[in-house]
Amino acid sequence: MQKFYEAEAAYVAAGGFGKASYDQVAAYLDAEVVLHQAPGLPFTGTGTWRGHDGMERFLARFSEVWESMEFLEQEHWGDGDTVVVRNRVRFRARVSGQEVDTLIVQLITVRNGRMLECRPFYWDPKAIADACRPRDADTRDSVSVGPITAS
Repeated sequence: MQKFYEAEAAYVAAGGFGKASYDQVAAYLDAEVVLHQAPGLPFTGTGTWRGHDGMERFLARFSEVWESMEFLEQEHWGDGDTVVVRNRVRFRARVSGQEVDTLIVQLITVRNGRMLECRPFYWDPKAIADACRPRDADTRDSVSVGPITAS
C-alpha cells in the first residue's frame, strides 16, 4: 500500500492525466479494481469508479482538484486480504491554494497483492469541499480538521 500511495501522490503532483504516467499507479491495482467515493465531494463524480480506466479517470479528476497531497502519517491493520489504513494527509487545492490537513480511513480489499476494492472515509468532508471552492488571493490559508492524534 505504501508504494501505491507514493505513486498516487507523484501522479497528482505531476498534474494527472496527460501530464503524468498512470503506469506506476496501475501496477498496484487489480484489473477489476473498484473505488467507492463518498457523494458530495468535488472529485467523486458518480461515486463508483471501476477498472483501470475508471481509476485513471478518477485520478485525472482528483488531480484537477488537488495540486498536491502529502501523506504525513499512516497506520495499517489487516490480515492480508483486508486492510484498514489510517492516513493523515495534507492536500493543497488547485483553485484556492488552500491546504487541508485531515484524516482519511480506507477499507481496502486486496487480491494477489493488488488493490481490488477501496472505500475511503473522510473525517471532515465539508473542509475538503470548502478548500476546493475558489477564493480571493488574499483569503488563502491552511486549515487543520479533526483530531489528528489520539489522546
